[in-house]
This record gives sequence, C-alpha cells and structure tokens, in this order.
Amino acid sequence: MAVIRPFECVRPQAEKAERVAALPYDVYNREEACREVVREPLSFLKIDRAETQFDSSVDTYAPEVYAKAKELLENAIADGTFIKDSEQAYYIYELTMDGRVQTGLVACASIDDYESNVIKKHENTRADKELDRITHVDTCNAQTGPIFLAYRANAVINGEIDKAKKNSSLYNFVSPDGVRHQVWKISEPQSVKAIRGAFEGISSIYIADGHHRAASAVKVGLKRRAENPQYTGKEEFNYFLSVLFPDEQLKILDYNRVLKDLNGYTEQDFLEKVKEKFTVKESAVQVHPDKQGTFGMYLGKKWYRLTAKPEILSDDPVDGLDVSVLQNALLSPVLGIKDPKTDARIDFVGGIRGIGELERRCETDCVLAFSMYPTSIAQLFAVADAGRLMPPKSTWFEPKLRSGLFIHQI
Repeated sequence: MAVIRPFECVRPQAEKAERVAALPYDVYNREEACREVVREPLSFLKIDRAETQFDSSVDTYAPEVYAKAKELLENAIADGTFIKDSEQAYYIYELTMDGRVQTGLVACASIDDYESNVIKKHENTRADKELDRITHVDTCNAQTGPIFLAYRANAVINGEIDKAKKNSSLYNFVSPDGVRHQVWKISEPQSVKAIRGAFEGISSIYIADGHHRAASAVKVGLKRRAENPQYTGKEEFNYFLSVLFPDEQLKILDYNRVLKDLNGYTEQDFLEKVKEKFTVKESAVQVHPDKQGTFGMYLGKKWYRLTAKPEILSDDPVDGLDVSVLQNALLSPVLGIKDPKTDARIDFVGGIRGIGELERRCETDCVLAFSMYPTSIAQLFAVADAGRLMPPKSTWFEPKLRSGLFIHQI
C-alpha cells in the first residue's frame, strides 16, 4: 500500500513560471550554473545552486551558500514570485518532447514507504552527493527538486488525470530546449480521495530518477523525527516531493559508452577478441541497435553491428541487461574496465546527444564507442522487484523534470 498524498504547494506566479523553471541542479557544473543564472536571473537554479551568488573563492558547499539559498527562497516568497496554495491538492505535470507526451502526478510520497521498500530503488547512492542535498533541504526547510517515480498504470488515476486536464491549465510554456510544460491542479475532494485510494491499492512504486534527492529527503525526515520525538507522522517532513508517472508513458533512452584506449590491443586484435563473444558485421551506416542483445560499435572510423552469442546472454534480471552483457563480456575481461563508476578510461554519453556524438568523441579523446539498446521500464521494475541494483549508467530519462515549479515546505 503506497501513501501518495496531496500537499499545500509553493509555486511560481503563472506569468513567471517559464522563467523560474530550471533543469535539475546536478546537470550543471559550477561554471555552467553561473552562466545560466546570468542568462535568466529568475531561474530557480540560483536557489538550487546558491554558490552562483558568490565568486569562485567561496566553496560550493560552504555554510554561507546554503544560508543564501534559504534567503533567496524566502525573499522570492515574500516578494510574490512564489505563491502558496492554501488547500491540499495534487498537480498534473505534463511534458511534451518531440511529439511524445508524458503526464505525471505531483504529490508527496512517504518516507516510511521508502524505508520499507514500498518505494523501490535500483541504484546505490553516494554519501558525499547526499550530504549536499541534505544540507540544502534542511536549511531551506523545503524540498525543491521532485523525485521522478514510476508505477504500473492504474485506470482510476488515469481517469482522474484525464478529467482534470479538461480544466484550464495553471502553466503552459515551452522551455528553451523545446519541451512543452503544462500544469493543472486537482483539488476537488472526490478526485483527491479517488487518487489517494487508488495508490493505496498499489504495492510498489519505483524510483526512476533522483535516487540521491530521495535519499536526502528521507534522511532529513528521519533527522527531524529524531529532533521531535513526539512526532505524529503527519508532519510535512514525513513526506517528500515527487512526480509519479505511469509505466506506459515512460521511455528510457540509450546510455552509450566511449573508451579512451584499447587496453594495449591493436584494432585488429581487439576485433578478433570481440568476435569470440559476438557475431560482427560491418555497417556502412551508423548503428542504432533495434533489439535487446544487439550493439553498435564504432572503431577505426567504421561502424559494426554486434549480436551477442547465446552463451553470454542470461535470464537474470541484472546479468541479462545489455549494459551487463557488454560489461561482463568485453569491458571488464578484454578492456580491463573493472569498475565503470571510477575508471577514467570510460565515459558515458546520454542518448539525447545522438549517435553522432559517439563519432565526435572518437575523433577527439576516445578510440572506441558502443551504441546501446535502451533498458526498458519493465527491466527496471524487474531489477528493483528482485531487490537488486542496476549497473552504473543503465538508464537515461528525458525530458528532465524542472525544479522550481513545485516546492514542498517541511
């Protein structure tokens, strides 16, 4: 049983929403974040990454940076840039990218569901990355970046969302990257009750993206519980900001690999090693894998189509993933990439950049590239249901949820 509840949302004025909405804080380095805040002074990034308000002599994680974030958020509420809805409500957040529509429900999920694994994970988190957001949430008394959750589609929830979308939207704008963002509010009591009841019948929710934000929000909630031993469970710190999408609407993009060297092999010797585990066919065009178990390989300015031989395939939910097949058959034993998370000889290219980016990398700082068939939502669910973890860089989600459109005060 999942507890997915409505909340009193802090959100931007309609006429300022387009300027406030910002890509997630972790897609930028410091220099890029500073440039973006100069380009758009109302961008929520200045709150998410308040080091942009200081010169480079101030450490990104200095206490005054988090204090500045709190000050900026409070000022934006005080000056009317943000308003606070006075009623508990759900919100619909619809993103349209390249003609594909993805419609989610903005709500608050339970930290108890996270702790009890009703909300399932497929990725480990790093303590250093958590600490930044723990401090940000705790200092600002607010969760500012929603966690991207997924669930198996439900007819009741779909029906309530379709009904609410017949009303006027709160926001409707196209961001600089061409993605349309539309928001509607669901506050009618019967609809709120129906949605909450439908989620109570759903046994598993899955973190699609935002494992570090989720872990950080939960740890702040547990910290607040420890500081308030008389807590009832109804306090806002017991819940974290989320956008929940039905599985039928989600699409994972490929997450491709590029390598800096061939681990001492010549191109021809490496090609022979590849042929031990894969059937190899040279291609006159770029290779976009069209089914599981197939890969594109770019080597020596040539494209090859690789098909995994049956003996290296697996029915195991983790070992059967294409990213695992490539890692276990080639990257580790042949190229010596034992830990792709830490090895500087490998890099990862999100599918949003296109196959041409693999060729470009091989003309600059790399010598080998693999194009991947995307991991599916069903595979993500299967790994999480088995209590397992995906290999690093298994999934790339687009479009990215914007920060600043929905804020949950704790």
